[in-house]
Amino acid sequence: MATDFKSLPVIDISPLLLKCDDPDMAEDPGVIQVVKQLDRACRDAGFFYVIGHGISEDLIKKVGEITREFFMLPYDEKLKIKMTPAAGYRGYQRIGENVTKGKPDIHEAIDCYREFKQGKYGDLGKAMEGPNQWPEKPHEFKELMEEYLRLCTDLSRNILRGIALALGGSPYEFEGKIAGEPFWVMRLIGYPGAPFTNGKLENDVGCGAHTDYGLLTLVNQDEDKTALQVRNLGGDWISAIPIPGSFVCNIGDMLKILSNGVYESTLHRVINNSPLYRVCVAFFYETNFDAVVEPFDICKDKYPEGRGESQVFKRAVYGEHLVSKVQTNFAM
Repeated sequence: MATDFKSLPVIDISPLLLKCDDPDMAEDPGVIQVVKQLDRACRDAGFFYVIGHGISEDLIKKVGEITREFFMLPYDEKLKIKMTPAAGYRGYQRIGENVTKGKPDIHEAIDCYREFKQGKYGDLGKAMEGPNQWPEKPHEFKELMEEYLRLCTDLSRNILRGIALALGGSPYEFEGKIAGEPFWVMRLIGYPGAPFTNGKLENDVGCGAHTDYGLLTLVNQDEDKTALQVRNLGGDWISAIPIPGSFVCNIGDMLKILSNGVYESTLHRVINNSPLYRVCVAFFYETNFDAVVEPFDICKDKYPEGRGESQVFKRAVYGEHLVSKVQTNFAM
């Protein structure tokens, strides 16, 4: 469970990445130190920065810049890839179409999901079927994003090997039937500068308080605007101040279940108080779409401090969890 943290820890994961394909990685002194830091961060905050992650700062910036270029296009151009249920909830949504707890969020976005063959997951996957809608402008948008997706997928897998060790398992606990074929989600998000009013929307919250659905999130945010806030146990909102070249990383609902509540999926929100437009690219690394998620055996006798008797979290099917959220998240 989250504590009364006042700032988010910064973890240099380069020692972990150097040994991530070594079957004896758990014995490496550098890996051991990173694993300890990951364990403490996941217990105390559920959020942390990662540096030393191996993805170039130049690519991180290019992804943010080309996303900003898209959002600066006329609405008619952006609406060429409009998101609809018929498109598998993939594509562009206008400001106010994304809803959190019944209130419209003050952001626009492109939503992308891992593609899969029609019928692969039967009725479970039907709502999410379809190709991603990539814009024709700016040029090379799709190519750049596909490279970025590949690197974020590899990085997330390797961070989770460290988290698996932190939970007391093998490095590969999150692979195989849990996430051997991981689903992913990417949201390219634009937040207008403050104040934003048009006479219709109820608030100026860029994205209302929520937890993430899956295993692990990597957030690439503008370096010159502080907007992401994380709630600690005392109810205070702690700002995730941008650190150039880093990712803000947080754990999601599925990892909370797998850890039997030892690790927390922490509430967070976005409020852009800057007068400038803000861009964020969030990559969500998930379980297999059809994974049945329940606490690892190694976690069934573990529970957060102060809860008394051991308990076992209820199982969930990731695809059902995702579809139920997606189908209630948009005002169309």
